[in-house]
Amino acid sequence: MLNLERLRTLDALARHGSVSAAADALHVTTSAVSQQLGKLEREIGQRLLAKNGRGVRLTDAGRLLSEHAARILSQVELAESDLEAHRGQVVGELRLSAFPTAARGLFPVALGALRAEHPGLRVRSSELEPEAGVAGVVRGDLDLAVVLDWYNKPMPVPDGLVKAPLLDDPADVAMPAGHRLAARDEVDLTEFAEDEWITWGEGEFCHEWLMFTLRSKGVEPIVGHRAGETHTQLGLVAAGLGVCIAPLLGRHPVPEGVVLVPLRQRVRRHVYVVWRADADRRPSIRAAVDALRTAAQGVG
Repeated sequence: MLNLERLRTLDALARHGSVSAAADALHVTTSAVSQQLGKLEREIGQRLLAKNGRGVRLTDAGRLLSEHAARILSQVELAESDLEAHRGQVVGELRLSAFPTAARGLFPVALGALRAEHPGLRVRSSELEPEAGVAGVVRGDLDLAVVLDWYNKPMPVPDGLVKAPLLDDPADVAMPAGHRLAARDEVDLTEFAEDEWITWGEGEFCHEWLMFTLRSKGVEPIVGHRAGETHTQLGLVAAGLGVCIAPLLGRHPVPEGVVLVPLRQRVRRHVYVVWRADADRRPSIRAAVDALRTAAQGVG
């Protein structure tokens, strides 16, 4: 009889590529991972791992069993989802993530409501960038992730995931109060060709969007500073160090000395929540989506 916990360990190794990464994903020690895989090898009487430099790789038998493990675990999750739906109670554990401004702008209201309305549900939340959140849901490390894309740069959602819209998040340009354009009713991105931009970290989805959008308008961006948090960006703007894009979600309170001016061509982020299709019937998923939607209605 195959042991589900050992199959879950093998699946984590196959997904993450190393013993240490699998241990991090499962929140156990590397020794525990090695012990589980050793027991699994003895149970089936075949080698699942082979040395590969300083790490390990899956053998042919390991790859074969890991493919079965992914399907078995998916079916188990589907069965648990159906049983939870049949019971009709919002209980158990729910793991979710959001990008920083959504965590700031949505989680306090949404998670507070979940705790008040469903005391039997234990929620675990974390801040993750959109790509990492989607990857976490695909791997099974997360149950839901609040993610985003931009009006002109969609983010693909992998097969097997369901998504639901939460809100369209308008964005303005934040600039120092003494900026030459601060008194305008609206501005165009091309007017900031000579300004230094305060943007997100290299490689982050929002940073790549800003670079793509400015270059599509013939502007080669001058990046002066990088900061992952909107409030850090706004603090740098208040100090006169540049301009930034400031979406509405999670930006309040705006520091003194910062002026927000709308763009002539309206810029919006699409914020939505994703989860695995095989968990679609779980009452806890539905309760969390409803709570996030209610919190999103209060943004403004």
